[in-house]
Amino acid sequence: MLELILITGMSGSGKSVALRALEDAGYYCVDNLPPELLLEFVRLESQHGARRVAIAMDVRSATSLPLVPSQLRGLAAQGVNVRSLFLDATTETLVHRFSETRRSHPLSHLAREAGREQQRLVEAIEFERELLADLREEAHVIDTSVMRAAQLQAHVKDLLSAPLSQLTLVFESFAYKRGIPVDADYVFDVRMLPNPYYEPQLRDLTGFDEPVVRYLERDPQVADMHAHIEGFLNRWLEPLARNHRSYVTVAIGCTGGQHRSVYLVERLAKAFAGKWTTLKRHREVVY
Repeated sequence: MLELILITGMSGSGKSVALRALEDAGYYCVDNLPPELLLEFVRLESQHGARRVAIAMDVRSATSLPLVPSQLRGLAAQGVNVRSLFLDATTETLVHRFSETRRSHPLSHLAREAGREQQRLVEAIEFERELLADLREEAHVIDTSVMRAAQLQAHVKDLLSAPLSQLTLVFESFAYKRGIPVDADYVFDVRMLPNPYYEPQLRDLTGFDEPVVRYLERDPQVADMHAHIEGFLNRWLEPLARNHRSYVTVAIGCTGGQHRSVYLVERLAKAFAGKWTTLKRHREVVY
């Protein structure tokens, strides 16, 4: 059975990096395939015995991108294992990346044709968001705002190692001071819990370390928060799975993303590992 990975997303969000990760993993990769050719390409690859194919599409095919969601549903109905990934980043991050590389935004010519000659880079990015909104809605979103290339490659490989036949839970810790992950389906704020950062002997540790674990487990509020998040997810994950969701990202945020959120992600991932395919990501922790 053919497995098809479609990578779309914002210009500057790292689609080429993700595609290289898939190429390294043994996928036959094609960059910037026009949507009009998707069905014919899949048919040809199936005839040639291909098993794993990855395709990247971007806003350069803006006029025909609306075709893609229905094409993917049609392929899935024919038995093709379809996974769709959408790479995203904050507007601030994308502006910084374009400024660093001094590349022009691929929508600049479309902007002129639409009478937007004077639009700035940030406006071009927001215009792109509008054009890609339907694709984003149909895909699993990966926020690359603070990811290094190696982290993105590892994350893509982890996601695709999970079985397609069941829902995959992605637990992610983050720091509010660096912004909420744009790929989160659920966000839980745990900044009201006791903060190990203010204990001098714990400040330089993380939620992985046993002294921090003991500190947090002494406070009943931490146990209450864990129980409430676990209860919420236990109630609603099964309906999400029945609705054919492939991935659900649960983001847990504290001030610095080092202690409380890391601790809770580790505990929640352990609690759900026996029920669902479970992945962990710690956005602010440098391994």
